[in-house]
Amino acid sequence: MNQRTRFIFDQMPIRGLHVQAQEVWQHIVARKNYPVAIRRALGELLAAGALLSSNLKIDGTLIVQVQGRGILKMLVVEATSEHTLRATARWDETAAIADDANLAQLLGDDGVFVLTVQPKNSEPWQGVVPLEGSSIAEMLMNYMARSEQLETRIMLAADDQQIGGLLLQRLPEETQDDDAWQHICTLADTLTAAELSNLDAQNVLYRLFHETPPRVFPAENLEFACTCSRGKVSDMLLLLGGEEVGSVVAQEGSITVDCDFCHEQYTFDEQDVHALFGMDIVAACKQINKII
Repeated sequence: MNQRTRFIFDQMPIRGLHVQAQEVWQHIVARKNYPVAIRRALGELLAAGALLSSNLKIDGTLIVQVQGRGILKMLVVEATSEHTLRATARWDETAAIADDANLAQLLGDDGVFVLTVQPKNSEPWQGVVPLEGSSIAEMLMNYMARSEQLETRIMLAADDQQIGGLLLQRLPEETQDDDAWQHICTLADTLTAAELSNLDAQNVLYRLFHETPPRVFPAENLEFACTCSRGKVSDMLLLLGGEEVGSVVAQEGSITVDCDFCHEQYTFDEQDVHALFGMDIVAACKQINKII
């Protein structure tokens, strides 16, 4: 089950989204040994990225990042207009991390939330704000209140097998119906993390709103996809420059780049580097090493 489902309450100015992903999440966590607390935070951010990217109105990618200076350095989720997802985390792998550590404890002081919209054929747009809240959900609700100025309720959950997310958003209206919004949020608050992770949209919406059922739209399928390629790694090596790349290959015999997202390895030997830079840069570096 890897689906995102939209719904709307016809009698109330409230819309919503539900997401549940199993295979996508298992594909991500199988490739790296994430500590429990970081795995949970990454799974919650992945669910959040799947929810927020539903608003992409252009062909492109939504990149959601959480950056810190503590044990956890970065969480990154990329969600595309083609309904694909990928995610990764970077942290101090020498540190002991409590299973119940919250986001604020992991990130330390001066954490930031970065949201980037990268259209396929134009310049990116980026927003950067300080982190407010001790969880991914709290952080995102504060961000949405500032950026979109729409009241938003977000619930996120992640375990070893699945991730789940629920987003409710109050639509602009001339006459504010505070009671309706409060009623829907109160019902949503009764949902447990286990239910959010393990129940599909039909069961979640019935469990919460069977007395005032929303109109549900056809589900969108989600899948894992990584955009790394040998060509992109080649471009990165060109940016590093022949001297740096050639020096590594002269000493090690080759240079290997590991994709953070899917952990595909791209290895370039002396012949590859020669073709990449159009000169025998490795031989030149070997000569320099001899002189030194």
